Amino acid sequence: MYNPDTDLIFPPRGISPLCNERGTAWRELVSAVEKTGPDSPEQMAFILMMARLNNCATCNADSYRALNGCTVCAKHSLKRFHGSDEELTGLFETARTEVGVFLQNECAVEWQK
Repeated sequence: MYNPDTDLIFPPRGISPLCNERGTAWRELVSAVEKTGPDSPEQMAFILMMARLNNCATCNADSYRALNGCTVCAKHSLKRFHGSDEELTGLFETARTEVGVFLQNECAVEWQK
């Protein structure tokens, strides 16, 4: 079965539907990320954080998660997360740092060419 909401990793279009899944700090984070561009480090970091939280690397076309789609899977992951919104924000900050380091390294490599 094919679900048009299923991707290889958490898609950018799945950010907005997650806005009301947690508390105020989460809502503020999602709103801030939504305001950035599609190629922004913030959106990349959010996607990385959600891919880790959802465990996207283990999803496959025949799995229950894939049949439901990425948005439903992400909502379930957020409900199952036992930490606070501040912990989720910390995971986002960690991912943003990692994305920043990666982008700096990539720019350095491109500049050397």
